[in-house]
Amino acid sequence: MMKAVLIALPVLFYCLEQRFILGKEPLCQSHSSCSECIRSPGCAWCRQMDFLKPGESNERRCDSPEALKARRCKEDHVINPGEHPLTYVKNSDLSSDRENVVQLKPQNINITLRVGVPHEFTVEFKRAKGYPIDLYYLMDLSYSMKDDLEQIKTLGQKILKKLKDITETVRIGFGSFVDKEMLPYVSQVKSRRQNPCPNRIDTCQPAFSFKNVLPLTQNARDFEREVSKQKISGNLDAPEAGLDAIMQAVVCQDKIRWGDVTRILVYTSDDTFHMAGDGRLGGVFQPHNGQCHLSDQGSYNGKAYDYPSVGHVSRVLQDNNIQLIFAVTEDIYPAYKNLSSTLVLEQEGAPKELDVSYASTCKGNQADIEWKTKGECQNIKHEKITFQVRLNASACLKEPQTFRIKMQGINEEVKITVDTECHCNCGVPEKDSKHCNSSGTLSCGVCSCDEGYLGQRCECVQQSDADSTANMVASCRPDNSLLVCSEHGTCECGKCVCQGQFSGKFCECDDNSCEYRNGFLCNGKGRCKCGKCICSNNYTGSACDCSPRQDKCFNDKWLCSGQGKCNCNRCQCNPGFKGEHCSVLINDCMLLKDCVACHMEVGIPDTNVCAIRCLNATVSRLEGTHELHCTYQDTVSYDVKLGDDGKIVLQYADLPRSVDKTTLIISISVSGIILIGIIIIIIYRCLVELYDIREYQNFVKAQKQTEWKEVQNPLFKGATTTVYNPLHMKHDENEKELSEPII
Repeated sequence: MMKAVLIALPVLFYCLEQRFILGKEPLCQSHSSCSECIRSPGCAWCRQMDFLKPGESNERRCDSPEALKARRCKEDHVINPGEHPLTYVKNSDLSSDRENVVQLKPQNINITLRVGVPHEFTVEFKRAKGYPIDLYYLMDLSYSMKDDLEQIKTLGQKILKKLKDITETVRIGFGSFVDKEMLPYVSQVKSRRQNPCPNRIDTCQPAFSFKNVLPLTQNARDFEREVSKQKISGNLDAPEAGLDAIMQAVVCQDKIRWGDVTRILVYTSDDTFHMAGDGRLGGVFQPHNGQCHLSDQGSYNGKAYDYPSVGHVSRVLQDNNIQLIFAVTEDIYPAYKNLSSTLVLEQEGAPKELDVSYASTCKGNQADIEWKTKGECQNIKHEKITFQVRLNASACLKEPQTFRIKMQGINEEVKITVDTECHCNCGVPEKDSKHCNSSGTLSCGVCSCDEGYLGQRCECVQQSDADSTANMVASCRPDNSLLVCSEHGTCECGKCVCQGQFSGKFCECDDNSCEYRNGFLCNGKGRCKCGKCICSNNYTGSACDCSPRQDKCFNDKWLCSGQGKCNCNRCQCNPGFKGEHCSVLINDCMLLKDCVACHMEVGIPDTNVCAIRCLNATVSRLEGTHELHCTYQDTVSYDVKLGDDGKIVLQYADLPRSVDKTTLIISISVSGIILIGIIIIIIYRCLVELYDIREYQNFVKAQKQTEWKEVQNPLFKGATTTVYNPLHMKHDENEKELSEPII
């Protein structure tokens, strides 16, 4: 057994090693061309002409690089495109020079990807000191902002002052909004249109959708003057036309005067905004077209188009590279304080076949790297930030495509031109190649046959009839089967060419599926043919495990002790015998019990009858009394053995008289049980007696310590009552006085 284990272990390890090497076969071996093969990650193609074995299809050329080399494909014939280096078209260093400001690096790169194999590169960003900023201040002037208007007017000046601490070049603009000038958003009563305030004490300006009050300017006094002029307005419902105002402030580039600098749009309101679809309440069904509709006076009434959607506004902000900051009145100052502290890096125009992800390294913290759909860092001032960008193509691109990576609010970008490697470079195809029997073109080790020729090496001539190919393939399929060559070979010229260990007309025989013995196919004593072992050297058996030798069947000089037959060099014992050499009797006492009974019968036993009962055993009686292995009726003991000549030997004798063991055991057991019971009772009575004595002593001691006193119950009331007559007592006293003698 141990020998078999030692033999099997190397075989097991070899199989596991081959499984590890060839573990990618199911993923790779479904591709019949080199171009298809290299589109699967981890797959390579062998272009070596003599690589395939008979019966192997071209799909076997596609496999993992390790498996191809293990199958003896020369390394210089393995086509396995590796990672291509980046090509930097423009890679200027980061700079804060006003003449040449560079905040994003690199600026332009080209890259070639293999499908399914990610490629990473680094993007660096550092905000330039003193870089120009355009900030457009968009304020809600609905009546709910009345209490905050004066605070916001003052805050505008503080914002401008804070921005000048960041950069010397600041342009600031101002716009305001209320709501669409129609029902049900704004009252159409004439008096209410002129003064939409809810009470007549206040004076409000007429409602409007959006006004570009002050285009972007460097004149701080103009900003202060225009903001201080603003008056509150009013509308009927709580939501405002905030999205309308954002849309016009973004798309009206010329009228707002946005520059090619950092663009920031600050939105200030204390309530929600109308969204797409709300315009239908006022009879406006036309979706917003994303165009500029400001009048020459810089106003927008919003009557022609519905409110834009949040997604529409988000896309327009991204397209125009404007960073939007929402600020409500209670936390507006902290928002402005951190205007430039959040960095967001995202792509624009990436092809759908390309997956782009980012890992942000903020302030040198590499422990929190996590791949996300955009790069983001917060609380950043002038630190240098590094972003890891990962590109992964899920499919081949038809042609090189260009997309951009931008930093929100920064007018700089990384231009990326990406292409995919989906074609093999196998050199110039060889026409009329000898490898293809001069009837085809050889490319990447595969023959492309000329018209009229078929086969893996173009060795088959196609017949004139249209279905000749189908007929050839049909002749390679067994009856009632759809499998060509049982999927274990290729059909060439109407005949199956089988792979490796497969054989037969339809490759239906597996010459490696026979039984294993001792870790070897057919026990190493034959060969496997179509699932059956063909044994050699006179070996027999289904696994050639039956040896013709008989040396292991002999016990001294007798074959199987004369009680069996030798088969496959092993003893097959007769009934009643067992052991390696059939030398052990099975249930020997019962085997010749009738023989002993025959010899113990009264009188002279019938020798013929005893001979039959004794199975031709040699019987002998021992003198005296003996206690042998077997007993009969508690009077005779006997022993059955196998002699050296292979015959059974029976010896019997009278059994010595002895006490019945069963009776003795029962008597001792019963006596022991009774004795144990008596001892338990005695111990119990002694314990009870000791307990009673201890309790009596405690009682006597308690009696002596007790002092008895006669005490009447205070609640007790006697059964008799004594009443005295006061007159009677006085009369008695007088009589007593008279009776006293006078002296």
